[in-house]
Amino acid sequence: MKLTRRQALSFSTGAIAFTIAGMRIGPAFANAEDTSAAVQAFSGGAEPQSGMMTLKAPEIAENGNTVPVSVTVESPMTADDYVESVAIYAEGNPNPEVVVFNFTPMSGEASATTRMRLAKTQNVVAVAKTSTGKVYIDKREVKVTIGGCGG
Repeated sequence: MKLTRRQALSFSTGAIAFTIAGMRIGPAFANAEDTSAAVQAFSGGAEPQSGMMTLKAPEIAENGNTVPVSVTVESPMTADDYVESVAIYAEGNPNPEVVVFNFTPMSGEASATTRMRLAKTQNVVAVAKTSTGKVYIDKREVKVTIGGCGG
């Protein structure tokens, strides 16, 4: 197949137009309302209370690709009263839900550590749901100097 000058010009013009249009389209980031809706869905509509939960995250993350976070919930972890699950959300990431940890009374304690990617400076929110229906929340702002989710 022989490529004519006219075909080559139309292909290159199309490629340039596609590239320019692709550069304008960026990732859509979640916002506080999306995160609030996700927290309400996770908690089943129960009003989250502060206290009983500790979220640890760095105040400044030098690299958004790997931000360490840990969460601990004070709970007796008995068959009648234990932490069922803990969810971590990032308000400025394309998808606010980062991870959900599930626990049982056999876990012994409700504590978890992980690393997450953060696209930009944003709030990190942790929500814990107990077997008794109580919901706890803690929030930290993490300042990101180099974005990890395409930022």
